[in-house]
Amino acid sequence: MKSDINIPTVENVFLAAIQEWSDDFMEKIWNIYLINDSDFQLDGVMLVSKAFGTIDGEMKKTSSLRHAFVEVPPVSVKKVEMIEKSVLKLNNEFMVTYFIGNTLYDKKFIFKTNFANDNPLEEVPILFVDGVIVR
Repeated sequence: MKSDINIPTVENVFLAAIQEWSDDFMEKIWNIYLINDSDFQLDGVMLVSKAFGTIDGEMKKTSSLRHAFVEVPPVSVKKVEMIEKSVLKLNNEFMVTYFIGNTLYDKKFIFKTNFANDNPLEEVPILFVDGVIVR
């Protein structure tokens, strides 16, 4: 029965963290972007984010944030949210769900603890700026 279930593979849709200047905070902050580098429009996109981990031996977790986009055109980018500085010490998890046609896709993306310091920057497709990509 489980073998009858077709779970499609997410391809060319990923998240990127990009450090950008914020006039509101007067410092550089990390913003998360949803990148659709596919030839297909994504419909009914839902993102649920949360952070969790241990700081000073104490388990911490944030509340969940939800974001929705009616559609994300092919080869495009949507800004999702800012990651607050204190949350960089935690694992930041994003559950992304969307439709292509009548097929539902979903994938969990995790920016690991201290991703800003531990990962090399690479050029983000479509935006052509350096960032941390999670595929």
